[in-house]
Amino acid sequence: MAGREPGGVIMVQGTSSHAGKSILVAALCRVFAREGLRVAPFKAQNMSLNSFATPDGGEIGRSQAVQAAAALTSPRVEMNPVLLKPEGERRSQVVVMGRPQAAASPREYHRLQASLWPKVTAALDSLRSAHDLVVIEGAGSPAEINLKSQDIVNMRVALHAKAPVLLVGDMDRGGVFAQLVGTMELLDRQERAQVRGLVINKFRGDPSLLDSGLDFLRVRTGVPVVGVLPYFADIRIPEEDSLGLVGGADDEDGKAVDVAVIRLPHIANFDDFDPLRYQPGVRLRYVSRPADFGNPDLVVIPGSKTTIRDLDWLRAEHLDAKILAARGGGTPVIGICAGYQMLGGRLVDPHRVESPRSEAEGLGLLPTSTTFTRDKSTYQTTVRVTGGHGLLSGCRDTQATAYEIHMGVTTGQAVPMPFIIESRSSGRVDLPEGALDEEGLTLGTYLHGLFHNPQVRSSILECAGRRRGLTLPDGGPELDQDAEYDKLADWARTNLDMAYIRRIVGLPA
Repeated sequence: MAGREPGGVIMVQGTSSHAGKSILVAALCRVFAREGLRVAPFKAQNMSLNSFATPDGGEIGRSQAVQAAAALTSPRVEMNPVLLKPEGERRSQVVVMGRPQAAASPREYHRLQASLWPKVTAALDSLRSAHDLVVIEGAGSPAEINLKSQDIVNMRVALHAKAPVLLVGDMDRGGVFAQLVGTMELLDRQERAQVRGLVINKFRGDPSLLDSGLDFLRVRTGVPVVGVLPYFADIRIPEEDSLGLVGGADDEDGKAVDVAVIRLPHIANFDDFDPLRYQPGVRLRYVSRPADFGNPDLVVIPGSKTTIRDLDWLRAEHLDAKILAARGGGTPVIGICAGYQMLGGRLVDPHRVESPRSEAEGLGLLPTSTTFTRDKSTYQTTVRVTGGHGLLSGCRDTQATAYEIHMGVTTGQAVPMPFIIESRSSGRVDLPEGALDEEGLTLGTYLHGLFHNPQVRSSILECAGRRRGLTLPDGGPELDQDAEYDKLADWARTNLDMAYIRRIVGLPA
């Protein structure tokens, strides 16, 4: 609206990665959205292989899509104007405003940052013009002194927006007082003035035992502790990065469907498997060594930003032999995105998009080949299941929702296509998708989020368990993700001084 005052801001920064910034931002988004405010999340720069396609086909970090859902709003590229997707130890794809712009080493990226800063501020200002409150997330730690001169995500953002900052420390890692005091000591005077509250996260036990330490923090830093957040394991929120990647429940009596997901070095979009993690009657495992492979009922090769490099790793670890032997013995195998590409016979990279090699040999479980292209496909997608045998025998003609994020085109001769894409980012299409072998037990697809569709998930798991005579127990109602965001908001409201936080944001008590 013309002439409208920009919305308020609050920022969450952390003493380290995985301190709980993303979760706290999501919690605050839902707290304020439930009060009727128009709320949006924002993270200037995110480094993650977990990404998401916005409704208009842009690519942002998955955590900002989660935060948008918590805020009861639709994700948009302005919420994460810069996304870095590692392609190896020393190179990342740089996605700017939802589209790939470059592949850069850390040094090359530092040279790019000056040109990215205006895009960051424009994106934040755009969100503020359309919302009552923007909840901003930092990245890593603001006290990385070797990175501060190129900062476009932490204190520079706070100073630009005049945002009060909550600084979060991770109790679970130990040394939380040193984390908080040390971070404050390494900030300059102007930056320290932006920090208006300290938060201790992932606390286990009786919070009264912290009283003397909280008094020390207030005296030493001059900043109050506005909350001690207890560790939780009963609120189901997608993880931002692989530091939080864990399997599901153990299976002591051997009666659960055993799903082995190959933990590739550059595993991407691993929240594909969250529904399996919480599904009754399923044991979800992440496997990175042949000794841990076991005798699974279903093998899944997930997405990756570096298909050829991770395929080389698979062979170096001899996991390729394990997968081929399992499939030869009748175990179903699913490949998603990069995993789909690996299942084919040939991978061709004429433009060296994926690696310095122009060609690589796949696992040969599907008669397909993949050609990598410079263009990236990013869509929210609606599909109909057309494959009616094997893994998909229980969900033929089912409609499913998913999203696509991939660089590459996969084709094959006389390969049954298990899906028809009916829409991409709200546009109507009629396109075949994926590949399914004659037995219906090797499935390749570019569709992320497939397991989030209950009928498709049940069909796959029932087929996987059939060889051992396993059936899934009644799991009750499907996970209500919206209710989980409400639980997260209650967790924050109960354990934070919300009256103080409203004051520093400028909202009425």
